[in-house]
Amino acid sequence: MNTPIKKLRCGIVGLGVGRKKHIPGYLSHPMAELAAIADSNTEKLNAVGDEFHIEHRYSSLTEMLANEKLDIVSIATPNIFHKDMTIEALEAGCHVMCEKPIAMNAAEAQEMIDAAKRTGKRIMINYVKRYIPESIAVKRVIDAGMLGDIYFARSVWLRRRRLPGFGGWFGKKAMSGGGPLIDIGVHRLDLALWYMGFPKPVWVMASTYNPIAKAIAAKEKKDFDVEDLAVALIRFENGATLELEASWCANIKEREHLSARLLGTKGGSLQHNIGDVYDSYAEIYLERCGCQYDMRLHEPVPQTYNCIYEFVDDIVHGNPSACSAEEALIAMKILDAIYESAAKNEPVQIQY
Repeated sequence: MNTPIKKLRCGIVGLGVGRKKHIPGYLSHPMAELAAIADSNTEKLNAVGDEFHIEHRYSSLTEMLANEKLDIVSIATPNIFHKDMTIEALEAGCHVMCEKPIAMNAAEAQEMIDAAKRTGKRIMINYVKRYIPESIAVKRVIDAGMLGDIYFARSVWLRRRRLPGFGGWFGKKAMSGGGPLIDIGVHRLDLALWYMGFPKPVWVMASTYNPIAKAIAAKEKKDFDVEDLAVALIRFENGATLELEASWCANIKEREHLSARLLGTKGGSLQHNIGDVYDSYAEIYLERCGCQYDMRLHEPVPQTYNCIYEFVDDIVHGNPSACSAEEALIAMKILDAIYESAAKNEPVQIQY
């Protein structure tokens, strides 16, 4: 007689994005039990607990870990807490689903990876852009060799006037590590690196600016000491180049502009959002028999799950996890180099 597989007991600390993304992710998987939640905001904690009928509620991660035997913990807090909370959860015997970015910088990310190796547990980063259907479709085309070798990519996320939690922790470098580059730019960076097969980055040339948000903050008497635009050129060991752009308040036509363009030796692709929402389309550009052809993805699109669902599934079935901490460390090294290059006004070599 087969012994039934026990559900994985899951807990979440941080009920902002934790409420929006992590709770639905765990509830969607039949082998996940959402056992406990934690947040320092008592009103939010009780509201979310009542909404999803979660009995076990705690004011901190430490309190939750002391009272619950958990298999997975989601860290959905401000960036400054990612490293310490992740290590605390790992050392309590939990796998960790951590919000992006993995940490404030590459040194912190490495500490987290070392702790995961020491405890024999996993860390996965919630890079949601890999899991939209169009991304899956483009990746399948790349993996099938239809684009050939990708030698150039441009990945962009620009907003017209959308500064998250203005006056809060997003605009304070001591808590966030940076502005739109580390917030939304990291999504575009991860997506491009994933498409390109994570080539080894060797140097970065970058600039950052903050004239618009800085003026708004001064007028509204809000704290804001991060960039409102970051642009970077990233060169890889294999000769490929990536152009990256991220802004919360650019003077553009669209409210939201997201795109990823890939140029390969056999074909190219473009993924772009539709209107001012996050729905997107994907196109492939090919040459066949001396003629130029365009392919556009149509429904039905590939079935996809979210990052949290996949993390649970991989643990249940013993499969390797995508969006690994090691991949996130590569992105973090690039982000560190972008900020350093912008500060020095010169190219920066990436250190290993």
